Amino acid sequence: MRELSKRALKVKPSATLELTAKVAALRSQGVEVIKFNVGEPDFATPRNICEACKRSLDAGHTKYTPIPGIQELRAAICEKLFRDDGVRYEPDEISYGTGAKQPLFNAIFTLVDSGDEVIIPTPCWVSYVEMVTLADGEPVLVPCLGDGSFYLDIGAIERAITPKTKALILNNPNNPTGAVYPRGDLLALAELAEKHDFYIISDEVYEKLIYGGKQHTCMASVSEGMRQRCVLVNGFSKAYSMTGWRAGYVAAPKEIIRRINGIQGHTTSNATTMVQDACIEALRGPQDDLAAMVREFERRRDFIVRRLNELGLKCRTPEGAFYVMPRVDHLFSRTFHGKKLNDSAGVAAFLLDQAHVAVVPGSAFYAPEYLRISYSTSMENIARGMDQIEKALKALQL
Repeated sequence: MRELSKRALKVKPSATLELTAKVAALRSQGVEVIKFNVGEPDFATPRNICEACKRSLDAGHTKYTPIPGIQELRAAICEKLFRDDGVRYEPDEISYGTGAKQPLFNAIFTLVDSGDEVIIPTPCWVSYVEMVTLADGEPVLVPCLGDGSFYLDIGAIERAITPKTKALILNNPNNPTGAVYPRGDLLALAELAEKHDFYIISDEVYEKLIYGGKQHTCMASVSEGMRQRCVLVNGFSKAYSMTGWRAGYVAAPKEIIRRINGIQGHTTSNATTMVQDACIEALRGPQDDLAAMVREFERRRDFIVRRLNELGLKCRTPEGAFYVMPRVDHLFSRTFHGKKLNDSAGVAAFLLDQAHVAVVPGSAFYAPEYLRISYSTSMENIARGMDQIEKALKALQL
């Protein structure tokens, strides 16, 4: 048989999806596993959104639509971007796709040529590097661990810029750290993009999940120059608990969107028709369910951060998203039944085996001294999971 493409062979499987498969295998054996590994709200999609989808089906909205989405949805997205983020777009500067992932992928393929460098501050979401690799670009990873704040290291980012730098991928609020970047840092990034002539792809899908009075700043809003260099990605999965609906969008200057639509036209074409009607309701309808979800996430965040620190797992309080990143490298010298925990993957495997708690090793996000723990599950599960982790840690030996 002829070999597979070099492009396919270069891509690494998603560490988070591989872990999900391991958890499913344990559950099939009757093992009850508490899932701290999944980045998915445990709340139901708000009823008004579901009803809008049903009305769309009943009205026969089951045919093809324009590739970038129906006009009314794109207009509603423009309304949202001006109302919430203070930046003006026109409907022909919006492309709606299958989740935020597809518009992001389309944007990278639109901007990145073979050999182009894309700066990615780390810790970062697992798919950024692989998407750049698929586009035959060169990911340039810039650690932004700092003192544990996980804020951007502007100096390190500037030192990573070369004549080949085509773009920088920003995730604000950040997965996996929960960091919400100060406006001053975003202005500094905008100045670098202007000075060195590169784009910023800003993934803001966790925009609505922010706590403690912290404010989100949309990258495209910091200046008119940045508005022209920003490719803004967002979606409905996190804010409206619509993960399975696969609904997201990208906003950018018209020429970029035209090319993005061309790529989508030869892959998926339009995203699901009746879901587009549901998304209009999500944006224009009541926001009470979103507000209640944010309050509950903040309550869970405060609880899990306190418990982790009590267990000696140093953990900062994140400002956004629904993840915490405790530092665990002090456990790498510990053993259990003679087996040494060599790295964060070893700690995660130990917790899965002994505590029946699934967490993601920080190495998946280029933060090998840490674990990522999601608090997008019930308070009951969080409390039980913390108790089981505490019990397991007590069994470790020096």
